[in-house]
Amino acid sequence: MDATPAERPRHTTIEGRYLTLQPLNADAHADTLFNSVQGHDSLWDYMSDGPFPDREAFRASIEKKAVSTDPLYFAIVDNQSADAVGYASYLRIEPSHRVIEVGNILYTPRLQRTRGATEAMSLMARHAFEDLRYRRYEWKCNALNEPSRRAALRLGFRFEGIFRQHMIVKGHNRDTAWYAMLDGEWPDRKAAFERWLSPGNFDAEGRQIKKLVRQG
Repeated sequence: MDATPAERPRHTTIEGRYLTLQPLNADAHADTLFNSVQGHDSLWDYMSDGPFPDREAFRASIEKKAVSTDPLYFAIVDNQSADAVGYASYLRIEPSHRVIEVGNILYTPRLQRTRGATEAMSLMARHAFEDLRYRRYEWKCNALNEPSRRAALRLGFRFEGIFRQHMIVKGHNRDTAWYAMLDGEWPDRKAAFERWLSPGNFDAEGRQIKKLVRQG
């Protein structure tokens, strides 16, 4: 097989129909994100950090994330409002094996259960497979995090098992559920994303007509 390493992801802009992925930047994104997560401490239940006591602490976290290269963070920016509505990252990046993970995903209430929420993950998968040439794209989460586990399956990842006592996070044990998507599976996953994200798949009230269903 071709053993040429994949490209390491860089801070770049990835444009979609409903939103754009931008390099995370504290000046551009911290205030809007902070305002959107106020009163929603449960968003941090399965994150490695947060919730944050004040705006300054949150901004310091964004500043640190913005200069990190593994994880490499993107702000998720709504195309209509130009507001940051979440962030996500590539991490555990192994170009020599062409393996990369998506994680550290924060969806504010403004992004949850929207077309953009699905498009963000579609854009990151497409960039990993098509532009950077990775062959394995991973998703991992706390085994107790049922919403994340459902999301992984909906997005076309395959469940591969539970790593027991894998981590200690915020003083608690974490068993980790592992999921992955392979480059050979991506064409079918991509087609499913494109069908679901098509404007014709939504009625006048913005409700989906057909669910996201992967092939293969």
